[in-house]
Amino acid sequence: MASAPQQSPAPDRASAKPLIVALIAVVIGLLIALAASTGSAMLGGVSLFLIGAILAFVIQWIAFVPSWLAGTERFYDLTGGLTYVGVTAFLLIASGARGAAAWAAAIMVGVWSIRLAGFLFARVLSTGGDGRFDEIKTQPFRLLQTWTLQGLWVVATAAAAWAIITDPSGRGVDVWLIIGSLVWLVGMSVEAVADQQKRAFRSGAGRNGGFISTGLWAISRHPNYLGEIILWLGLAIAAVPSLHGWRWVVLISPIFVTLLLTKLSGVPLLERRAEKRWGQDPEYRAYVDRTPILLPWVGRRGLWEKKESAA
Repeated sequence: MASAPQQSPAPDRASAKPLIVALIAVVIGLLIALAASTGSAMLGGVSLFLIGAILAFVIQWIAFVPSWLAGTERFYDLTGGLTYVGVTAFLLIASGARGAAAWAAAIMVGVWSIRLAGFLFARVLSTGGDGRFDEIKTQPFRLLQTWTLQGLWVVATAAAAWAIITDPSGRGVDVWLIIGSLVWLVGMSVEAVADQQKRAFRSGAGRNGGFISTGLWAISRHPNYLGEIILWLGLAIAAVPSLHGWRWVVLISPIFVTLLLTKLSGVPLLERRAEKRWGQDPEYRAYVDRTPILLPWVGRRGLWEKKESAA
């Protein structure tokens, strides 16, 4: 009889958890920005990099309001892409010294973000929504957490590029920029081609729900994610001459992208979904056994999650 009142704190804890996660995301994003502010161009006595990071979060919080009121996630990916473009353009304009390196970094971020945001937005419109948000969009604190995490995604991912743009030295073309740009071009090409191949497959042979195993997908089960990791690695390489002191923290960019795509939201989610959908299909089993999860030819093959042996 005395146990009933003990149930009441549960809703508060459930509400507090997403808010705590959102707060941690903001703290991490601001710590990255403060570290990257070492030697950053200034605006009104404040680090331009820090201003950009704050803007990235504020844009997500503003977008959260209509998202919650309308109960929709349709413009979530589009907002993320536009945040990259908007904040990067702001930093480029506000920076006093805009050398060739800053322009190159801004163009690379802009091309990637516009293409990806457009691709994801078109996919959401064609499918009618994003299944990940079915439960999230009915819970305001979880939805706020999700929008806040997108702010961290923008800051951590774009960190190396923003370090180049806010470099007050006005860097020109150098060896690091050339090598980094070439690596970025390879990654961008792999991601774009992989997405296009999958789009063509779904509108053709895969219209009835099959899995793609041709083109780049014949040598990697997630070539689009591989391309994204490579392109951000390229921007990190290009940023090296702009780094000193705590600014080296921005090299977290390709590490963050790799962990995000291979450990959290990307590969694990899709591998589980594919296993649930085609796990009993002999052709899919053969595809999984012969095709590396990420790295072509040398990467790990087989199941993403090893099944536990029977007790």
